[in-house]
Amino acid sequence: MLDLTTGAVLFCAITGLLFLGLWLWYDRRDHASFDAECRRTTFHCIRCGHLYSARRGPATAPCPKCGHENAHLKF
Repeated sequence: MLDLTTGAVLFCAITGLLFLGLWLWYDRRDHASFDAECRRTTFHCIRCGHLYSARRGPATAPCPKCGHENAHLKF
């Protein structure tokens, strides 16, 4: 049988590894979703005033409401 000290150390080590694993898993998940959201470009339709976003890359994108081709916003 395990004595009290060894059992406490094993319990703390397993608990610490569990929290480390959860922290790494959530960190990777949040980083992936933030990275995907960051790689979007914002557009403002000059015809109807609708604000929308599209994947980064295109310099122009059609408005989902009226179909007018707009250039991306520059901040």
